Amino acid sequence: MVRAALLCPGQGAQKVGMGRDLAEAFPQARDVFAAVDEALGVPLSRIMWDGPAEELTLTHNAQPAILAHTLAAFAVVRGALKPVIGAGHSLGEYSAFAAAGALEVADAARLVRRRGELMYAAGRGRPGTMAAVIGMPTAQVTEMCRRASGDDGVVVAANLNAPDQTVISGDPANVERAGALLREAGAKRVLPLNVSGAFHSPLMAPAEQGLRAELATVAFGDPAFPIVANATAESVRDAGTARRFLGAQLTAPVRWVASMERAVAEAGAGVTFVEVGPGTVLSGLLRRIVDGVPAIALGTADQVTSFLEQHA
Repeated sequence: MVRAALLCPGQGAQKVGMGRDLAEAFPQARDVFAAVDEALGVPLSRIMWDGPAEELTLTHNAQPAILAHTLAAFAVVRGALKPVIGAGHSLGEYSAFAAAGALEVADAARLVRRRGELMYAAGRGRPGTMAAVIGMPTAQVTEMCRRASGDDGVVVAANLNAPDQTVISGDPANVERAGALLREAGAKRVLPLNVSGAFHSPLMAPAEQGLRAELATVAFGDPAFPIVANATAESVRDAGTARRFLGAQLTAPVRWVASMERAVAEAGAGVTFVEVGPGTVLSGLLRRIVDGVPAIALGTADQVTSFLEQHA
């Protein structure tokens, strides 16, 4: 059995066809996809596997789709893993709590779909945008965001993904102004992101209010292993703290660098970081944050089959 630290991906990892090979190869995965479809009352798995991409990318579809893929892959490999800690990027934090048994699959699916709806509505109510900044320390990015904010709007450092990769978020004019300042200051690239709102910024305050009300109605248990919270980079071990930090998450930055440093420190020696679900973004970021930590991705049927053959 592999001592593992779970990494659960966030929005942006979706693509048409995601998870189909898992469902075809493993009954445990099929059961998860069926449970999510039933919980939502829509054929989400069909959208995941057949598209169209525009429908899958809608926030209220993409979020439960990524959660479903993550939990399907985890259902297949869980018998070969002994998780000691977990973390998820933004949406992925919900997947991590579900993997740790704090949320039932159906409840998690309904919750993240509602989260997506609230985020989309907040973006419609006050349009915002985001941009990825490459090749500049986060502290400098934060300072440029401060300079670019004012009475006319705000921009903040939203996703602290790696020491030299930060996503900024806020009102469109302020994000554009910050981008110009960042380029002048020497950022290698400032890449606009195709998003429906200014996530992890003060513009999400209306969504946070609705989400906190939703979280209060969902049954939470204590996680079987600690989950590092995005908002604080603290380990969460009880249901009440999980609810509180998930509520704060929409307007707080994703402190991914600090979260990975905390996870590595708490996991200790002999732990493999396992990215479960679509893509390999988080294992790639981990290598840029903490050198020499073993990390693997388990999101496709081939990856899962190979892993199980080695660790049966």
